[in-house]
Amino acid sequence: MPVIALTQEMGSLAKDVSVKLAETLSLAVMRHEVIDHVAEKMQVSKSLIGRLRGGKAGLFERLKTDQRSVALYTADELFALADRGNVVLRGWGATCLLRPVPHVVCVRITRSLEKRVEWLMGDLETDDAAFAEAEIRRSDQAHAARMHAQFGVTWGDPVLYDLVLNTDRVTVDSCVEQIRQLVARPEFAETPESRALLKNMALQARVKAALKEQTETSDIRVTVDANQGEVILRGIVLNSEERTQTEAVAAAVTGVTGVHNQLRLMATSRRFASAKQT
Repeated sequence: MPVIALTQEMGSLAKDVSVKLAETLSLAVMRHEVIDHVAEKMQVSKSLIGRLRGGKAGLFERLKTDQRSVALYTADELFALADRGNVVLRGWGATCLLRPVPHVVCVRITRSLEKRVEWLMGDLETDDAAFAEAEIRRSDQAHAARMHAQFGVTWGDPVLYDLVLNTDRVTVDSCVEQIRQLVARPEFAETPESRALLKNMALQARVKAALKEQTETSDIRVTVDANQGEVILRGIVLNSEERTQTEAVAAAVTGVTGVHNQLRLMATSRRFASAKQT
């Protein structure tokens, strides 16, 4: 069940490649699932999520929006889509999130700034090259900032990808053929081990999202590990009530067969110091 993660770079023709790739290999292609999922979970408009991703949100919107929630709900949906298999995932940090899974093919589609500006001018039906370039640079800066903040990587670093394709020199059809050949290579064959790893990562993301979604645990930050349905919780919580609540939320998540609660309670002296600071 192929899983292909592509970058999303304005004007690079990555969208064209993803659509053609899905048609050629009979795969589903991610469209609005992630933005719908994140907006619904956070109870905000889809347009707000779009503005945040494109670097167009105002200061108040950026300060008001919980970026951690965006990251958690995005990961939850991406892993769920990847776990189903037979899918092309474009953007949303999919290449970084899924890179640890051996059978996931991670591809960067890129293009020169000049060609990207030409593309955007045609798409917007404008002759204002300066405006088009500013829009692309703003989009690139937003992508770079998000990738660095969320994954600690430099956006565009070729080491992050299995294949980098430049649509200045390679046609969309040729891009699709190159990716198809890579998917068929034995290095990217799905194995029981790689399948299990993806399922574990998907469950881990699901538990983290559930903890964030529930009011009683939304501000609790703990480490979550998953292995074949068994979930391990590690970290420090304020009191025994938080410890119990965290375990209960994790245990109720679909796919969890057992919870190993290794959460520790904060020392009394530290709780007192923390309370004085609030």
